[in-house]
Amino acid sequence: MRAIAEDLDAYAERLEGAWSVEIGPSGPVLAMRRRPKRHAGAVRRIREQLDAQLPVTHPGHVCVNGPQIENVTIGRMRRPDVVVVPEAALDEEGFAVDAAQVPAVAEIISPSGPDCACCEKLSDYPAMGIPHYLIVDPRTGTIEVHSEPCKGRYARKDPYIFGDSVPFGPWTIDTSAFRRYGKARD
Repeated sequence: MRAIAEDLDAYAERLEGAWSVEIGPSGPVLAMRRRPKRHAGAVRRIREQLDAQLPVTHPGHVCVNGPQIENVTIGRMRRPDVVVVPEAALDEEGFAVDAAQVPAVAEIISPSGPDCACCEKLSDYPAMGIPHYLIVDPRTGTIEVHSEPCKGRYARKDPYIFGDSVPFGPWTIDTSAFRRYGKARD
């Protein structure tokens, strides 16, 4: 699967637009990424807040978007919208960070629907051993915090709404500046 994903990734680099390759339960997937500005705003807000807290909770880690994370044992590779990784992992060769090094990921739901963020990734991330998973849904103004991975599922799910101060593992995310899709700024 990994070899097919690498071939797809090389093919995607020749295409126009932003493409990503992931390995899900049914194998490698090539998908176009087209995100609205509010998606980018949520990503930036989460990254900035986590980066400010990581030196205390996880020294040597950074919050980024872009790198793939992989668990070769179960054959999964995903590219979260936001991922906390050891900074040193970003200087290693290859395309993917070992999921065992990742304490947290976050996904922002696209306007067209939950796609695999709520479905496949909700089972992939705990199976990969990711302790904390944040799902932000600008369509509804809701947030879910998933934690305590156990047997390929998260044992705990805590719901919040935009405007809440959201506990996310050892961190806190202030969502007062998050905006819903299609809603004017207050």
